[in-house]
Amino acid sequence: MQIELLNDQGQATSKVDAPDTVFARDYNEALVHQVVVAFQANARQGTRAQKDRTMVKHSTKKPWRQKGTGRARAGMTSSPLWRGGGRIFPNSPDENFTHKVNKKMYRAGMAAIFSQLVREGRLAVVDSITVDSPKTKALAAKFKAMGLDSVLVIAEQVDENLMLASRNLANVLVVEPRYADPLSLVYYKKVLVTKGAMEQLREMLA
Repeated sequence: MQIELLNDQGQATSKVDAPDTVFARDYNEALVHQVVVAFQANARQGTRAQKDRTMVKHSTKKPWRQKGTGRARAGMTSSPLWRGGGRIFPNSPDENFTHKVNKKMYRAGMAAIFSQLVREGRLAVVDSITVDSPKTKALAAKFKAMGLDSVLVIAEQVDENLMLASRNLANVLVVEPRYADPLSLVYYKKVLVTKGAMEQLREMLA
């Protein structure tokens, strides 16, 4: 498998060899969907909480007598049927949203995403991405010159200058190969991989 090598102007100057085990896999839509959903689910925090009928503030007095009023029977106002009553099955802070994905499945899913990005022309290789100073303006100008407005950069090593320069750009994310996630790969319009990072991806996903 060969992938386009881009220069500083975003032009394809040549092609580089890439491992077929990572960048030439068949696309498995069901597996990719499972990996992406599991990543989103595992990122959820169980911070929401609701009250059941024992937790809501209410009176234990019977609203009206049991018989003779023509209305339905009611014991207390905390009933889930009443406005302001408790929930029948309330959400609790300790709710577990995690999905388990086997390592082999996760690696295959990531490789399938990378391979599909190559087929769609959304993935390219660069020699390196560096900036001389931690200036957002300098990095934004570099991506503008390359014609990129939404880009995920996977670099073999993210130094302090690159991290500080990229963190304030809304549509730019710079990560090391170990932090590349399936949701970001799907979300960003273009993915740039440095040569060093491509070798690390081969070791991780092959």
